[in-house]
Amino acid sequence: MSAKEERQVASDAGLSKQRVVVEAVRLADREGVDGLSMRRLAGALGAGAMSLYHYVASKDELLDAMIDIVFEEIELPPEETDWQSAMRRVATSTRQVLARHPWAIGLMESRTTPGPANLRHREAFTACLRKAGFSALTATHANWLLNSYVYGYALQAASLPFDTADELAEMTEDVYLPQLPPDAFPYLNESAAALVAAGYDPAEEFTFGLDLVLAALEPLRASSASSS
Repeated sequence: MSAKEERQVASDAGLSKQRVVVEAVRLADREGVDGLSMRRLAGALGAGAMSLYHYVASKDELLDAMIDIVFEEIELPPEETDWQSAMRRVATSTRQVLARHPWAIGLMESRTTPGPANLRHREAFTACLRKAGFSALTATHANWLLNSYVYGYALQAASLPFDTADELAEMTEDVYLPQLPPDAFPYLNESAAALVAAGYDPAEEFTFGLDLVLAALEPLRASSASSS
């Protein structure tokens, strides 16, 4: 056996499914998921590409396991509080996790063979709503609405060209306002100037929107509870 082959065998011997999946998540965090391949992952692990198939049989199985890691990081709804507070905790945790793993946003609902953390999250989420008085059908409506809001917010936040309120204010004054002459765009100019003057922080939009969603779901819950 050549020295190169000996190094390859030694490297492959240190592999495990957990190590393979964790490294795949690291790669996706840095470079996105579109360019992730078994060959690219094997190179990052210093292993032979074919050796990875001992741990994950396909790219889909790898993605299932990666998404399961993401779900594992999301806080489960606490049982010792009311349903709105529990959903707010879950939504906030999901937003924070997806900010760390933006590549996962479009994959969270796409897995047909979900892993244990994925299923555990969905069971706890649904249980929280059902115990609060939502029917099976209205709990499904609530699940869809909450996930659509959180994922949509995370997707939009990931594409913003600024990270903080200060950066937004600077960009608005230096970049946006010069493109919005008041004679051509009076309302946009007014809005941009007002946001700068108010020290507007776009991060607050998440809580604002989430509170509206939860408030809109409460009559649905109350109606379900009274008819059961």
